Amino acid sequence: MSTPAPLAAPRAPSQARSWAVLAVILAAEVLDLLDSTITTIAAPTIAADLDGGEPLIQWLGAGYALSLGVLLVVGGRLGDRYGRRNLFLIGLAGFTLASVACGLAPAPAAIVVARLVQGAFGALIIPQGFGILSAVFPREQLGKVFSVFGPVLGLSAVAGPILAGLLIESFGWRAMFLINILLGGAAMIAAVKLLPKDDGRPGASLDGLGSLYLGATMIGLLYGLIDGSAHGWTLVPWLSMAAGLAFFLLFCRRQVTAAAPLIEPSLLRNRGFTSGLVLGVAFFAAVSGLLYVLSLYLQHTLGYSPKQAAFGLAPLAAGIVIASVACHRLIGRLGRRLILIGLLITLAGTTLALVLVSTGSLNGWVVALPALIIGLGMGTCFGTVYDVTMGDIDPEQSGSASGSLAAVQQLANAIGAAAVTTVYFQTHAGGAARSLLVVAAVVLVCCGLVRLLPRNARPHG
Repeated sequence: MSTPAPLAAPRAPSQARSWAVLAVILAAEVLDLLDSTITTIAAPTIAADLDGGEPLIQWLGAGYALSLGVLLVVGGRLGDRYGRRNLFLIGLAGFTLASVACGLAPAPAAIVVARLVQGAFGALIIPQGFGILSAVFPREQLGKVFSVFGPVLGLSAVAGPILAGLLIESFGWRAMFLINILLGGAAMIAAVKLLPKDDGRPGASLDGLGSLYLGATMIGLLYGLIDGSAHGWTLVPWLSMAAGLAFFLLFCRRQVTAAAPLIEPSLLRNRGFTSGLVLGVAFFAAVSGLLYVLSLYLQHTLGYSPKQAAFGLAPLAAGIVIASVACHRLIGRLGRRLILIGLLITLAGTTLALVLVSTGSLNGWVVALPALIIGLGMGTCFGTVYDVTMGDIDPEQSGSASGSLAAVQQLANAIGAAAVTTVYFQTHAGGAARSLLVVAAVVLVCCGLVRLLPRNARPHG
């Protein structure tokens, strides 16, 4: 995708108002993060209540990330064309209404559709934030502004599943979505009052056909995986996945022929970028599926309540936060070696979990040790992977590259949630062990890809 041209900046607001705008942007980011993580804990409870079975568990994990990933780049282009403030407000309003639809859903199909819509509106919100902040803060303050995101989102990653567990146990799973009436409503009121107006650029290009091909690719692959897992590997799931692959070929061709492709072909000719893209897809898919497998194992096999499962996995989220903060200082010195360290730590934690599951010892407080190790490994890789991937990218392509990587990460989350849980459900006896084995194998392959990455991360100004 091409780097969007900067929009005309409005008159600089006061410092107090600028920091209030930052709070609004952060609130929207936190809202998105909470709703992307809560179903890790809540999916078994929702599926049992709506009688949706295993397919609903898989769609709850994959649906939100699917529409978010497919439309993330388009959301950024729409903000360029129609104004970032307008798209942010539309996205926030739609996200809140879709959350209400999730909370009131009477049947499995209704909540899956609502989750897809929720992710689509999330894709309108997220790309606007950095552009809005760049318009209200002086360039010399942007580093300080963006440094706030890591700790806030890290704490949200820890709090999200715990909040979900507490709400489910106290008020039922529907409250987990309906609380967004308050959170989204408050953010909406503040956004209307605080966000600066911008006119957009009516001539900004969109590649709707490329997004359509990408969406069809993901739906074909996900439907095939989930239907095959639930109803057996008949002709239907195979045809669905074959259609997905056919649409992927059309998508690839579109990236070469389109005037404004979603992914710039020149980026794909950069070996370091392409290797990082492949490594990122594999790693994020593996760990996304891993989170669901651990949650399902705790609740299905060990009989944990949602709250107990949330607290059991809290060390994993804590490990992500700790490592992410620590690695921010190390990446400049270690470069791609830091990714290898993170992958090996993730592999060690996954292997330990595999041994404990295989021996029936993964219970009680024992869960905390492999969860913490896995979290430390994931946190070491989060951000580091893509900072190194962009190490050889020309500065003028950085916007296009970072947008592509963010979208690909969400799509990897969707595929991983579906693929790894398919292994889990296909082999009920020992499903967790086999799923962990698959994750460990994928992480091991990622270790081999590290040497193809740029040696150093992109410099931070």
